[in-house]
Amino acid sequence: MIAIGCDHGGYALKCEIIRHLTERGFETVDLGCGGETVDYPDIAEKVCAKITDGSCERGILICGTGIGMSMTANKIKGIRAALCGDWFSAKFTRLHNDANVLCMGARVIGAGLACEIADVFLDTGFEGGRHVARVEKMMKLEDK
Repeated sequence: MIAIGCDHGGYALKCEIIRHLTERGFETVDLGCGGETVDYPDIAEKVCAKITDGSCERGILICGTGIGMSMTANKIKGIRAALCGDWFSAKFTRLHNDANVLCMGARVIGAGLACEIADVFLDTGFEGGRHVARVEKMMKLEDK
C-alpha cells in the first residue's frame, strides 16, 4: 500500500502517478488534495502518519518543487524522505538510506520521468549491510 499526497501545485502529477501505479498493480491511498489550494505541511503529515502507523509501507509527496514536502516530512519521527529528480537518486536513497517517502516537484519534472522515479523507488529494496548502522545513526538524531 502506497500513501500519496500533494498540494495544489502537484495535483496533476499526483493523478498521473496514481494512474501509473494502479496500472502496475499497486494499491494507493490518496490523501489529497483534490486540486484545491492547501498547505503542503497538512498533506505531508497525513501521508507520513500512514507510514508511521504501519498502514502503508511507503509514501509519495508532490508539491511544486518537492522541497517543502521533503522538509516537512523529515520533521516527522520515523520518516526518511528524499527529494528526487532522477532515477539514480531514487535508487540509491532506497539502497543506502532506506528512504520511506519519495518527494518530487511537479514544476521541476514531467510525468514520464516522475513515473520512472516512482517505479525505481518502489521496486528497489534496502541493501542493508554497512548501511544499517548509518541509518540507525541518522534516526538517533531525532532524539536530540
